[in-house]
Amino acid sequence: MGHYDGVAAARSSDGPSDRSGALRKAGRAVGRALHMPITGTARGIRRATHANGAGESGLGKLIELHAVNGAGDVMITVALASTVFFSVPTDEARGRVALYLAVTMAPFTLLAPVVGPMLDRLGHGRRAAMAGAMLVRAVLALMMSAVVATGGLQLYPEALGVLVASKAYGLLRSAVVPRLLPRGFSLVKANSRVTLAGLLATGIAAPVAVGLHWIGPQWPLCGAFVVFVAGTFLAFSMPAEVDSAKGERPARLLTHGELKPNLRTVGRSVLHGLQANSALRMLSGFLIFFLAFLLREHPMPGQSAAVSLGLVAVAAGAGNALGTAVGAWLRARGPELIIATVLSLTLAAAICAAVFFSGPVIAGLAAVAGLSQALAKLSLDAVIQRDVPEAVRTSAFARSETTLQMAWVVGGGIAMVLPLNGVAGMAVASTILATGVLLSVRGLLAAARRGTPHPRVA
Repeated sequence: MGHYDGVAAARSSDGPSDRSGALRKAGRAVGRALHMPITGTARGIRRATHANGAGESGLGKLIELHAVNGAGDVMITVALASTVFFSVPTDEARGRVALYLAVTMAPFTLLAPVVGPMLDRLGHGRRAAMAGAMLVRAVLALMMSAVVATGGLQLYPEALGVLVASKAYGLLRSAVVPRLLPRGFSLVKANSRVTLAGLLATGIAAPVAVGLHWIGPQWPLCGAFVVFVAGTFLAFSMPAEVDSAKGERPARLLTHGELKPNLRTVGRSVLHGLQANSALRMLSGFLIFFLAFLLREHPMPGQSAAVSLGLVAVAAGAGNALGTAVGAWLRARGPELIIATVLSLTLAAAICAAVFFSGPVIAGLAAVAGLSQALAKLSLDAVIQRDVPEAVRTSAFARSETTLQMAWVVGGGIAMVLPLNGVAGMAVASTILATGVLLSVRGLLAAARRGTPHPRVA
């Protein structure tokens, strides 16, 4: 009996301990299995954003911040689109969007001459300014979440504040990129990487925002609040070079007769490139609002309005991503020629859409427009990098971004006053592009034939 009692006692004392240890091991294994996809993905993202010296220069931090910016913006866009556009009859929706564009355009028209110089003076406070742009949107997203379900007029000043803060961030981001270039990086390659990160984050965050919206219209805005709060802290983690203003001076767009450098004095290619990009950006604003209402009333055959809009949006996003991805490869192959080519290609696509109007052709136009806008913008960046003296280069980026934003708003405004006739709308789109071609292509081709000029010095 003593022998059996000892064995039983050993089993009774060792059994629970063994089982507890096995459970702990199993728990750790499950934890690792659940943790690895997250940590592995995070490490993969960090390796991609910090590759080729971007981590050492600080560009990787900016890439991550821009991804956060894109994710937050798309969450707000989903929340507002559902309220301003999908939840009301078409006539009322057009009125709301027109009001939104008017509220948007007026401040930018008045502030465009002021915003650029004001941001130029933030040479020693760019990190704080970028963090402030994030924090303002976080607070406004939280405020909108309380009223988005009703869709009242109080949404508009708050949405305007979000837009102004978003564009202020965009101008600051353009000014920061030249300060964070890794060795061997061109400005257009860095911009391409930053832009692509924003597009990828937007593509990931959009379905998340839609899922949150199914729970309740306020939840995408709550998600945006969390994202922008994270962006606020990330902005402060940027390297000290972001706040360096050494050697910078402000630039003006159309000033004559002054000794200091300005965009008029640094070469016609910059102005022609800006004219072409303005036409493409105006087309973007026009297509977004015109096709949104057109496909809502007249969706593609066999598809709902939401699916029709989604197909066009996917086509435009795919074209934009493709243009961004190949932009760095084309950067040394004549930026003026690239801008002239993609603008002419988009004009041809718009004419085809007017003549052979149909759902697939419209999706094709959206894809071409997305690709052309990305390539033209990256090429404009390359022209500014080449032709604008370093002393005024970051200010030049701020001015060009303001001009392009205004062109986008004007394009959206044109879409609001047109009847919902597809052929007529595509004819207007062709006219916008034809005007850009007439203003810019001849000068761009002449500059391309002359070859690359030597960079000017301040």
